[in-house]
Amino acid sequence: MKLIIAEKPSVAKSIASALGVTSGADGFYEDSGWIVSWCVGHLVSPMDAASYNQRFKKWHYEDLPILPEPFHYTLIPGKEEAYRNLRTLMNRPDVKCIVNACDAGREGELIFRLVYGMTGCCKPVQRLWISSMEDSAIREGFQNLRPSSDYDALYHSALCRQKADWLVGINATRLFSVLYHRTLNVGRVQTPTLAMLAEREQRIQDFQKEKYHHVRLQVNGAEALSGRFDQLSKAQAVLVSCTDRPATCTSVTREQKKEQPPKLYDLTTLQREANRILGYTAKQTLDYAQSLYEKKLLSYPRTDSRYLTSDMAETASVIVRLAARIAPFNGCASFFPDVLSLISDKDVSDHHAIIPTMEIEKADIHHLPVGERNLFLLVCCKLLCAVAEPFTYEMVTATFGCGGHVFTSKGKLVISEGWREIDRLFRSFLKIDAESKESAELPDFTEGQVFSHVDAAISEHFTSPPKPFTEDTLLAAMERAGAEDMPEDAERKGLGTPATRAATIEKLIAAGFVERKGKNLIPTKDGINLVSILPEALTSPMLTAEWEQKLTAIARGEADPDSFMDGITELVRELVRNHTQVSEEGQKLFSPEKKIIGICPRCGKPVYEGKKNFACSDRTCSFVLWKQDRFWTSRKKELTSKMASELLEKGRTSVKGLWSEKRRSTYDAVVVMEDTGEKFIKFHLEFPNKKQ
Repeated sequence: MKLIIAEKPSVAKSIASALGVTSGADGFYEDSGWIVSWCVGHLVSPMDAASYNQRFKKWHYEDLPILPEPFHYTLIPGKEEAYRNLRTLMNRPDVKCIVNACDAGREGELIFRLVYGMTGCCKPVQRLWISSMEDSAIREGFQNLRPSSDYDALYHSALCRQKADWLVGINATRLFSVLYHRTLNVGRVQTPTLAMLAEREQRIQDFQKEKYHHVRLQVNGAEALSGRFDQLSKAQAVLVSCTDRPATCTSVTREQKKEQPPKLYDLTTLQREANRILGYTAKQTLDYAQSLYEKKLLSYPRTDSRYLTSDMAETASVIVRLAARIAPFNGCASFFPDVLSLISDKDVSDHHAIIPTMEIEKADIHHLPVGERNLFLLVCCKLLCAVAEPFTYEMVTATFGCGGHVFTSKGKLVISEGWREIDRLFRSFLKIDAESKESAELPDFTEGQVFSHVDAAISEHFTSPPKPFTEDTLLAAMERAGAEDMPEDAERKGLGTPATRAATIEKLIAAGFVERKGKNLIPTKDGINLVSILPEALTSPMLTAEWEQKLTAIARGEADPDSFMDGITELVRELVRNHTQVSEEGQKLFSPEKKIIGICPRCGKPVYEGKKNFACSDRTCSFVLWKQDRFWTSRKKELTSKMASELLEKGRTSVKGLWSEKRRSTYDAVVVMEDTGEKFIKFHLEFPNKKQ
């Protein structure tokens, strides 16, 4: 009997179905010599710091750095039942072998190994490694199971990643939180990502717009442009010299160009384009892609490759034909796919590019949830565009002389739409505008042609500030970050991995360091301040870029895990040694901003809200409204900021649900403030239109 352990219940169900395992039980499927069960994502995680020593429950500088040796692991709360189920199945006497069918990647390997290790199981393990949940791919994968030991290096890479993130995250977060009296989440990927956002925001804030001008000629219905003039007087001089003067066409150049079809999607480019075209966040895109993968409609989404392998050529050709039958792509006039352009064995690592599967033939695509449907069509669009003909056009450039100055006009003549026709059909189907307007077609100018009269005018322009990051552009920046300092053959570059970048963005937002404004991602004041206090080692993308390079080398068996962890330990020790205290001014960086409630009736200064009161900002003034004043507590009410604001502005506020101890019931009334200048403010009640 073989026990198969998948990462998720839906994947286990697909595997069971592909293998003909139809008998279901509580927590597993069993039939024909197979048992198929599942984890629920990570079941086991490193213990928190307090589990090593109770004194770590409170955060103190003196306890840093925290360096567990060895690391201990614990069950993730709420997942005990799933773990007990797997442990029971592993220990069944009739189970002779276990198949690790968790996702084929670094994290999937870690999920299985930690569970396997915690159970104490010693039974032999084989590895299933597939990129698609189609029945045929699953069955083929089981015909090519490999020894688990083939992936030991990958496991050590994953374990090093997890330990290193724990050590840097726990110690750096506690260190700077203790120093600045505010919980400051620090991570080796999220912190440099935040730094990029803060640096872009600073450039936007520092931007000084500059005015410039062009002189424009209208020549036979086309517009010809001068060079750029920073001074209006120079543009005016050109305008004067061109007024009532003929313009001569001095040259016409025609250059045929081809825009090659785009490559297939890896996860990052899929997330980028789904954000730009469909408005999805990176997390939404990953969630939709994962759901489509589990429904067997998409190949494995957590990939960094944009090509297919040579053994997929025939399958890809069939999938292309099936995708071309789906609306709106069935509107293509002519289509001659070049499947070989998708193939590059050397550019595929663990998983090939994201493409639809053969299940496309049976699926009712247009009854999928709208988010999944649109994303699936986007992937189909990319596949069809990738095998289509190039977009071919002729670029025409005409130059004119007028008044001793040179003017240029450019136009584009489309020869063949090629892959762009497919993209246009997709955008039209979803009512999405084209991303850019094409250059207009120019009249048929000839060299030496003279135009006796042309209209000339000056146009005013301003330089534009840098644009805020969107998820599209931030993902691109994360992918490129630090790449210029990495060796050419480094497999992983940039911040994080395609599978983790979406989660990084969400963590920054959840921590209050970044906020979404429409499609834009804007760092908050706390986010900008956090970047300003951290050392460059934590804000530069080089740290995580170096980690990924070393982790990749470990996964290949080319580097020593212990040496990597020694380097991480020394990094953490040095971090604590170099940061012992901060200035009084620095400690104020993360103080909560005081909220102005109103104006003090005694001195005219602002009144701020505190934890227990609303007090005048002038310390020499004694005006204060207490939230738990006896007047309010006896009536089972607390003075709110809205009520305090009305009292300061109008001297009265309407309150509902005041408690009467005498009548044992609630009532509504108007509370009137009486400020006699004494230490405590007095109040009285009024009952408009009612007898007291």
